[in-house]
Amino acid sequence: MRTKVIEPPRGWGFPDLAEIASHRDLIFYLARRDVVVRYKQAAVGGFWVVLQPLLLAGVFSLFLGTWAGFDANPDTGVPQPLFVLAGLVVWLFFSTALERVSKSTVASEGLISKIYFPRAVIPLAAAIAPLVDFAITFVVVVLVAIAYGYPPGPEILATPLVVALAETTAFGAGLWLSALNVRYRDVTLIVPFVLLVGMFVTPIFYTLNLVPESLQPLYALNPMVGVVEGFRWCLLGTDFPGGLLLIPVVVSVVLTVTGALYYQRAERGFADVI
Repeated sequence: MRTKVIEPPRGWGFPDLAEIASHRDLIFYLARRDVVVRYKQAAVGGFWVVLQPLLLAGVFSLFLGTWAGFDANPDTGVPQPLFVLAGLVVWLFFSTALERVSKSTVASEGLISKIYFPRAVIPLAAAIAPLVDFAITFVVVVLVAIAYGYPPGPEILATPLVVALAETTAFGAGLWLSALNVRYRDVTLIVPFVLLVGMFVTPIFYTLNLVPESLQPLYALNPMVGVVEGFRWCLLGTDFPGGLLLIPVVVSVVLTVTGALYYQRAERGFADVI
């Protein structure tokens, strides 16, 4: 009979990817649980996934479009509701993933304190679950684009790459926040506020050209600027964001690598602090 000795990680290091892969059934179960529980007792169920971006796009288009006199975005010619909806869909995916990952470790207190498994499974499952919501809303926004006379072109094939940038950025930042949230519960209060501010400092309701030219380099350091502009290019055929996409590439890699290192190091104290 083979005995496995489990010891806490020492020093700095990455989570064991082979061990995480061996727990893929647990990852699937946790991700499925997150999806089911979220809408289990909702009156309209998963329809909220579609309703939220449609309502937000409608409200902001009413203020920025009908009342402000912009029926189409002045820089792209894209109808304002469609322009806003495309930005909101990818932003809501990112913000949902980041918020869920940041809360995931504390929310799994019962599992962590009772049984052993690689703890990185928890934020990984939390990051995967929002992909289901995004897949549904993506189909809806494509149908809306077609209805407006903007059928997607071949650029749509690059959508998975842009979505991967949003996902890895949310996952990397979420790893940091999830580990910090175990010790400092202020994180739970800070994240929604940061995401609210982030929605207005990301070109969701307006184009990048409306930002003063002198501030654009600083503004573009927000990785979601490149992601949102890239998603609109994929879906609506707007101008290719070019170098803007390099920022989320670099940021997502740095956040994921450093986040994994910090999460692995902090993992040893989860069961005691949580």
